[in-house]
Amino acid sequence: MEDSDVLLLHAAADPTRLAILRELSKETSVCACDFTGCCGTIAQPTVSHHLKVLRGAGWVSAERHGAKISYRIRAEAVDRFRHLADELRPGSHLAVGELSLRVLGSNSEPTRGKVASHSLGRQ
Repeated sequence: MEDSDVLLLHAAADPTRLAILRELSKETSVCACDFTGCCGTIAQPTVSHHLKVLRGAGWVSAERHGAKISYRIRAEAVDRFRHLADELRPGSHLAVGELSLRVLGSNSEPTRGKVASHSLGRQ
């Protein structure tokens, strides 16, 4: 089984799926039949396939209303994506003490045991 972070990023890496996510970010919920406008000339079954991939990766949730299915973007997925991007920011994994020394411009070594053992950006 793949890592959930990899699934999240892989699902968003497709141009059609990214267009769907952008469309979902504009609205509270969108009917599956309304995505053909944002996806160009892609047929409805192909849009449905992309929605299935996004749902499997955790990006979207679906709710049936009679014969129609409405999709919405999951805030948890957006938060996780944001967290992953923050982890890639240069310097995000420096120990707190090392970062303090850089910010203060000190050339001295941190005192052993005084440097926090956790990384910035980790929760």
